[in-house]
Amino acid sequence: MSANMRSAEMLSGAAVNGINVRIPVCVAPTGDVCGEGAVWHTAHQAVYWNDINRFLIHRFTPADGTVRTWLFDEPVTALTLTTRPETLAVILGSGVILWEPETDKRSEFVFRLEGWPKVRLNDARADPRGSLWMGSMRNNVNTDGSSRETGGKDGKLFCLDPNGTVTVRREQIGIANTLAWSPDRRCFYFGDSLANTIWSYDYDAVTGGLDNERPFLQGFVRGLPDGSTADAEGYLWNCRFFGGCIVRVAPDGVIDRVIEMPVKNITTCTFGGPDLRTLYVTTARAEAPPSDRLAGSLFAIDTNVAGQPENQFRLFGNLS
Repeated sequence: MSANMRSAEMLSGAAVNGINVRIPVCVAPTGDVCGEGAVWHTAHQAVYWNDINRFLIHRFTPADGTVRTWLFDEPVTALTLTTRPETLAVILGSGVILWEPETDKRSEFVFRLEGWPKVRLNDARADPRGSLWMGSMRNNVNTDGSSRETGGKDGKLFCLDPNGTVTVRREQIGIANTLAWSPDRRCFYFGDSLANTIWSYDYDAVTGGLDNERPFLQGFVRGLPDGSTADAEGYLWNCRFFGGCIVRVAPDGVIDRVIEMPVKNITTCTFGGPDLRTLYVTTARAEAPPSDRLAGSLFAIDTNVAGQPENQFRLFGNLS
């Protein structure tokens, strides 16, 4: 285990240091090949997420326990809210479109990824300024949704600003994952799954600039880093693909605790519910053992830790 690992507690409904994390509950057994992109929509009081390999977007509404699903024409890799409450930004393998769930209206591309289909987009999130940050990777999804080998360092980190400007912030990435900001807007977190590393950066909330890259979580032995979210106390919750757990990391990089999950491949998480104290977690059945009967499901974990409201991509120009 890495040097920054202190006596992390393995939690299953236990209260430690005043933090209570209950047992994960399967709320939507959707059987996703690779569930990703969990985002809480406050206006809809629902969590949206996607299945990359089946080209799907799901919506789970806790009030009535229903799931609605939409089909797209290529891999859907991530989702984020926008400054229009009824419009989501949908990150596809080849670029970004805008989408209205209630009418299923879909826009033309607002960003196209150069190099598709050799490379594809992966994780994406809006920052506190309203810019859309997107990571890419070597494409590991065939046109029929089946998986192919990944690897290499073809990935990049892009930033699409509200004025339409696109900049490359990092290159030579294996699989871009984890895009999160601290509550004080001073720190940005970004990871590479193949490097088993999440870095932290000094973040300028006015310009969106990054400085002072340093390892934040590196070499943790339980799987590889996938998506993350930061809570209101500034702790990062990182999902571990192949690791069967979520690790909560303090702002100083020390592991606070490990939350055990009932399946192996944990992909993304976000806080939701009326008080943002329910952690919604996506999972994958790809490369899961046969014993993982709930692999690919959406799980909910009740906590007494509040998350942060989702950032919104600030739409520019005449986008519709």
